[in-house]
Parts: sequence; C-alpha cells; structure tokens
Amino acid sequence: MEVLAHGLVGGFWSHCGLSEGVSMLCRPCFSDQKVNARYVSEVFKIGIQLENELERAEIERGVRKLMVDEDGMGMRVRARELKEKIDVSMKGGSTYHSMKSACGAYETLHFKVVEATISR
Repeated sequence: MEVLAHGLVGGFWSHCGLSEGVSMLCRPCFSDQKVNARYVSEVFKIGIQLENELERAEIERGVRKLMVDEDGMGMRVRARELKEKIDVSMKGGSTYHSMKSACGAYETLHFKVVEATISR
C-alpha cells in the first residue's frame, strides 16, 4: 500500500482491485472485475481498459497513454482527487461525522415518535 501511495507512482497494471489514488491500466480477468474496469475507464476516467489480446503493441499503447499522453495526466489528477474525496468520507472525515450526526438525529426522532405512539 505504501508503494502505491508514493507520489512518484504514475500508474499501475491492475485486475481492477484497489487503486490508492493512482491511475490504472486495467486488465480484468473474471467476475466483477470487468464491471470495475468499465467504471475505472469510462465513469471515473482514472484508467484505461485493455480489451484486446495482450500483445506488445496493445500494452505499449496503454502504457504510453497512461504515462506520457496528456490524457494520462488527467487520469492521474482525477485519481488523486477521487482518493481525497473518498478519504474525507471515511471514518474521521467531515462527511462521516455529518452522516453520523444525521443518523443520530434520525434515531432520536424515531424513538420520540415510537414513545409518542406507545403513550397514546
């Protein structure tokens, strides 16, 4: 994890597991990895999905696009931004605390409604 999170890592080859805020060259194997790869490449736009046979030219094209082309720079920026947004929503982040507070308020309200209903 520390290696992937290092600032000098520009991207990595993945079966579409975790990202750690790094752009990906996706080569899904089975199951949900294909859906994950499609999301990485087309929805989040933080990676490239290799769909053809794994031949030298196809791999080189993907690596160049990811590491050299301007598109790749955009993917790296979006990957970092997405990681930052996710980190903020994790335990300890402001979104986490807001959701916890909202859930607490809902729970309190729910119990008041239940108590009022029972006492009728």
